[in-house]
Amino acid sequence: MTSVFALWLAGFGNATAAAVLAIAAMALFTVASNAKYKMLGEPLVFSDLALIAGIFRHPRFYFTAIPARQRWMAAIGTSAAVIALLPLISARPQPHLMGVGLLLLTSGAVWWLLRAGRFDSMATSPDLTGDVARFGLIAALLLYWQRWRRTPDPRPCPTLAPIGDLASPAAPQLIVMVQCESFADPVEITGEALPALPGLDRARAIAWQHGDLHVSGFGAYTMRTEYGVLFGRSETALGFRRYDPFLSAQGEASYALPARLAGAGYQSSFVHPHDLRFYSRDRLMPAIGFDEVVGESSIAPVPVGGGRYVDDRTLGATLVDLANQAATPRLIYAVTMENHGPWDSENARDAAGRLDAYLHRLRSSDAMLGDLIQYLSTDGRPALLVFFGDHRPSIPGVTAPGGARHTPYVVVRFDADGRILKGQSAAIDLTPAALHHLVLRCVQPDIAMPDSAFNHSEG
Repeated sequence: MTSVFALWLAGFGNATAAAVLAIAAMALFTVASNAKYKMLGEPLVFSDLALIAGIFRHPRFYFTAIPARQRWMAAIGTSAAVIALLPLISARPQPHLMGVGLLLLTSGAVWWLLRAGRFDSMATSPDLTGDVARFGLIAALLLYWQRWRRTPDPRPCPTLAPIGDLASPAAPQLIVMVQCESFADPVEITGEALPALPGLDRARAIAWQHGDLHVSGFGAYTMRTEYGVLFGRSETALGFRRYDPFLSAQGEASYALPARLAGAGYQSSFVHPHDLRFYSRDRLMPAIGFDEVVGESSIAPVPVGGGRYVDDRTLGATLVDLANQAATPRLIYAVTMENHGPWDSENARDAAGRLDAYLHRLRSSDAMLGDLIQYLSTDGRPALLVFFGDHRPSIPGVTAPGGARHTPYVVVRFDADGRILKGQSAAIDLTPAALHHLVLRCVQPDIAMPDSAFNHSEG
């Protein structure tokens, strides 16, 4: 806090203004952390600060999650504060220099204490909510950032054997994986008797394997589930990297599905109908082995009045086109966008309206699942379809972060004649990391699935 005070003193040269702004900054962090906890079930963490650039790059994406009344209040309050503080800037150099000196002294002290290991006995394993309660928000931010920096990259992971050496004649020539935004069983999240999702019901009935996917995030943090499925490393293995594993994913590229499957002769495509700069996917996906990255500019645009994002059935048609063009074994991994919140509209301002808006988009996702099953059953190649939700939706008045967080997953296999290959009839729960290893075993059955892939993260 003294460092924050010193920073403002260096800028304003006025101790009163610096004290007010230091307290205001702490209040801002606290309010933001509490709001995040209420909406997503966890306080601020150091990796959230890495997303600040995205707020300026895509303000509409982030600020629409904040009610309009609160946005106006924040804008008016900020403007009033700037007008009130500008006259307090001192023209004398001495207080500014005092602020610089104090900032160097306090920041240096914090750096030395961290570097000297004075806090090594604190926050030794991830327990974000508990550590914020024990040590305070700012201390937890600094400690978790330090622990994250000290986490080493794992040893490289081997690729798979060439596909010609596989023992299974049903090894898929085509693997289609769909990470569906906010896809959840509406009956489970509401506890109400709602109309069925025919695509999901059929997929479960014919699945090679299906069950609950125990994701750690709620209402956000798509990249945590995405990382688990793509890299197959559990959150226990990640340690403090678990909060945003994409920040360090390039150092773990050998674990990624496209990199491992390349050894078996697969080429791979990553498809996302949105700005690929989110989570730096434009740089990360080629770095981890994807041969082709398809963004929103390569997908049919959203028609006028058609919603904010590319609808899932249009995305499904794009996946079919890519599959038709594949002349060699191919992995196609897609991340959808249609069902991304907020679910408010002119006619959906209360909880019931928001739920209706969510269910409308959910049915579109479900229809895409049915379309892909129909296509793969007539394609004429051994195929594997993997479909799962990345996290449950955070819908004010409908869902809350406490309690269960799992989403459904289905794995459907087809032989060259389009016949369904049946596997487990009973539901089997997995983590995203375990789903990664299940896909590998469908390609190369003798691969062992590590026990660490099964650590459930629910709650």
